[in-house]
Amino acid sequence: MTASAVFILDMKGKVIISRNYRGDVPMNCVERFSGHVLEAEANDERPVWLEHGTTYIYIKYNNLYIMAVTQRNSNAAMILLFLYRLVEVFKDYFKELEEESIRDNFVITYELMDEMMDFGYPQVSEPKILREYITQEAHKLEVVKPPMAVTNAVSWRSEGIKHRKNEIFLDVVERLNLLVAANGTLLRSEILGSLKMRSYLSGMPELKLGLNDKLLFEATGRRTGGRGLSKGKAVEMEDIKFHQCVRLARFENDRTISFIPPDGEFELMSYRLNTQVKPLIWIEAVVEPHSHSRIEYMIKAKSQFKQRSTANNVEIVVPVPADADTPSFKTSIGTVKYAPERDAIVWSIKQFHGGKEYLMRAHFGLPSVSNEEEKKDKPPITVKFEIPYFTVSGIQVRYLKIIEKSGYQALPWVRYITQNGDYQLRMG
Repeated sequence: MTASAVFILDMKGKVIISRNYRGDVPMNCVERFSGHVLEAEANDERPVWLEHGTTYIYIKYNNLYIMAVTQRNSNAAMILLFLYRLVEVFKDYFKELEEESIRDNFVITYELMDEMMDFGYPQVSEPKILREYITQEAHKLEVVKPPMAVTNAVSWRSEGIKHRKNEIFLDVVERLNLLVAANGTLLRSEILGSLKMRSYLSGMPELKLGLNDKLLFEATGRRTGGRGLSKGKAVEMEDIKFHQCVRLARFENDRTISFIPPDGEFELMSYRLNTQVKPLIWIEAVVEPHSHSRIEYMIKAKSQFKQRSTANNVEIVVPVPADADTPSFKTSIGTVKYAPERDAIVWSIKQFHGGKEYLMRAHFGLPSVSNEEEKKDKPPITVKFEIPYFTVSGIQVRYLKIIEKSGYQALPWVRYITQNGDYQLRMG
């Protein structure tokens, strides 16, 4: 891909900063962009379009447009990706990217644009590497020899990294999105997973990761039987996204996740599972209004995961009428409080063991309520929780191998965590 020029514009289409990389496109082409975007209908905003032989590619972020132009047959998706990487780098340097942060940091912005693209070709796009020679106080830069990572194929990692103790931590985090109808029917269930790493390894280590993913077993011709926490069940993932360090060709070939990790924290991969999941924490609510003078709630919470697991910091939020008053509560576990600013009861349980069932009763005084008020749709009950040493999907790390030419030994630490996502149960 090649881009002839990159512009950063305000919401009126006025140029704040521009960089002409190739000199083959007239810089007044930005006027056509301004007219096109400002006149376009909301439903006709296209991120890529061609006009008079020039291709315009842009993204919108906060109160800015970041736009690239080219007269070549370039890969538009790659240019879009570069623009998004540009935004990520600016955010890393300025904390928040908006018109004011660009105007306050002209010098650094130009330096970053120069380092990230040369003659229209993308170069370094990793903030950790850029920070090695473009510092935050970069008004007067010394001439510094570029780090090895700039000329190395591994642009996300510098050479010569040393740690006193070589360790790597891998967290398999899954968030459960769930929506249950008032009659108990499961309307939506989805698992959003991510593999988050913290790497403190010296040198240039090569890592190989094996998961019990269905695709992996199919590609290698292995059976899905075997031992393990998930009893050998294979997990079928969708929407898999990898960090740039993963060798995609190797993964396509034999499903091996092979990579040289960045130093420090990063997300190795994310995935989605659109699957029927039994609610981990089931809530039943019985609401009894009494002649418009008071209202009673009986809430039953049941954990539907195995006894050996425990959900921590469980928070069950039950909506109540906006004019409810004089609350009183009884509960078999945890604490209950009335949160008038949220129009809700908040039932907190520090540790909710698997296979358990608990009750909570609430009583409120209630001024006269009209029939219209009763007909309104009630907000759903929401649940927050975190279950360590457990994944909903049953995904397992089968192995994590670390190979480095110096031959040092490093132990990987693997944790599994399940959390609530958008977890809602509608009330009758």
